[in-house]
Amino acid sequence: MRLAISRTDPARIELDQQANELNLNGGSMSQLAHAARDTWSSKWAFILAAAASAVGLGNLWRFPYLAAKYGGGMFLLTYLVLVFTFGLSLLLVEIALGRKTRQSTIGAFKLFGKKYAFIGILASLVPFIITPYYCVIGGWVAKYVGAYFFDPATMIGDGGTYFSSFITSSFESYIWLFIFMAIVFFVVSRGIKGGIEKANLIMMPALIIMTVILVVYTLCQPGALDGAAYYLVPDFSAFSIELVVAALGQMFFSLSIAMGIMVTYGSYMKQRDSLTSSAIRVAGFDIGVSFLAGLMIVPAAFVALGSPEAVTENSGPGLMFIVLPQMFASFGDFAPVIGVLFFLLVIFAALTSAISLMETCVSIIHDGAKCSRKKATVLTFVIIGVAAVFVNLGYNGLSFIEPLGAGTSLLDFFDFISNTIMMPIVAFLTCIFVGWCIKPKIIEEEIMASSPFRWRAAWRIMIKYIAPILIAIVFISFLAQFLGFMTI
Repeated sequence: MRLAISRTDPARIELDQQANELNLNGGSMSQLAHAARDTWSSKWAFILAAAASAVGLGNLWRFPYLAAKYGGGMFLLTYLVLVFTFGLSLLLVEIALGRKTRQSTIGAFKLFGKKYAFIGILASLVPFIITPYYCVIGGWVAKYVGAYFFDPATMIGDGGTYFSSFITSSFESYIWLFIFMAIVFFVVSRGIKGGIEKANLIMMPALIIMTVILVVYTLCQPGALDGAAYYLVPDFSAFSIELVVAALGQMFFSLSIAMGIMVTYGSYMKQRDSLTSSAIRVAGFDIGVSFLAGLMIVPAAFVALGSPEAVTENSGPGLMFIVLPQMFASFGDFAPVIGVLFFLLVIFAALTSAISLMETCVSIIHDGAKCSRKKATVLTFVIIGVAAVFVNLGYNGLSFIEPLGAGTSLLDFFDFISNTIMMPIVAFLTCIFVGWCIKPKIIEEEIMASSPFRWRAAWRIMIKYIAPILIAIVFISFLAQFLGFMTI
């Protein structure tokens, strides 16, 4: 059936513009019509949303651990270089791909030919795997926000009993899981402008303000400046291949690369908005929050324990829910205030990332099934909700399942599949797709449509040659770590 849109109608003009922008063989009008979608209200709305996606739990519980382990300043310097070379190049690819095609991941790759659809399918699986267990962890964070209002700080920071008894509960853990999911559902269901933009406009500034407050408080404590010096001053003797691999892996996962998020968010961008400046600002936000998180947590370890060993010996949930509450308990009367501020900061970071992941899942179903956004949202939350319950069962009803060996859980398994296996593969295939299949010129033209691209030649070399090699190194290194051949 032909679309009843006049040539002078704004919707028709938009479709014609998209047809010219895509310049793809085999793209049907129905595809293009479906590609007409909601957009961000401004460039800064996209930047805040993309930065909110990039700023997540990894910035708060993995970056400080790696910085403390690898000599502080040397790790910071290496991370900075990698983000503004390798990371920025991949960010540009995904954002430009989304804006050019006006599609989520499956459609974005498929529009260039059905033979490339499998890359989009693989990329689309990633957020559906990550989002359930991310919501489970979000429930843990929500619990700790409430805990510091009602329970003594010494009880919360008791060395792990408090945390383990909570996650193994058959009732309370599910309550907090669904509270967290309900907040995410409310935001995503209100759409781009009415939900995601407004939420990020509140949470991102609040996140940064709370981080700065906690950093200032920590640095004012006796012994904190020694920790700050350890964190900030580069120790060039600490430079190693392991440090580079660790920084590369952290950067790769922190920027929300290969999750379908940046493709989806890029598809909501306006044509006039600069891709290069937007990507640079997103990377800058990620670095800034990571830096502040380290400047808060590493000196706190010196204050509470006199050294960074408590950080270097723990990462992930152990650092967030066991070691840090122990540190906060040592702050005396201020412990409850610090605990509330910190976990409010963490839940904002968790919510912004979960909203991005959930929106990506909704967009995939919306574009793929060509159903209404409302139906896509409800279906997504049913799928994610059921999967999240299954993951949570790994700590109580299904705790006997240890898929990666003794002491592991279903959450560990899904984290391994998504982060260690699928994300590097998707990123590698994306580089090959852009660099060797459709050719970099198509992406370059999309970037230059809204801004100059002065480092075009360097970007091309990065995508065609350097990035695939670095991604392969990340993949092999993390597999080697899992198999026990190396430690990162």
